[in-house]
Amino acid sequence: MNPDKVDRAKLERLTDLPNIGPAIAADLRLMGINRPNDLAGQSPLELYHMLSTIKGKRQDPCLLDVLISITRFMEGEEPRPWWIYTEERKRMLKP
Repeated sequence: MNPDKVDRAKLERLTDLPNIGPAIAADLRLMGINRPNDLAGQSPLELYHMLSTIKGKRQDPCLLDVLISITRFMEGEEPRPWWIYTEERKRMLKP
């Protein structure tokens, strides 16, 4: 969902989260995340690596931006576009 349209009071489905559409919602379900509250306490980097393992290949690094955005949102941050987290992701994945 577009971050500008997110309503924290109406978080029922994964697609109610900022930056989450049907494809990423399906990826989250592959990892056992079925509801927004399932993200509580999750590490975006660990989720990224878990999905890479499940799918058998490294995922697009921008997915980590999205995972950062939704875990932060569930920790109480305002909904933000995923690309706001690109620089942080680059630091996280720096060799």
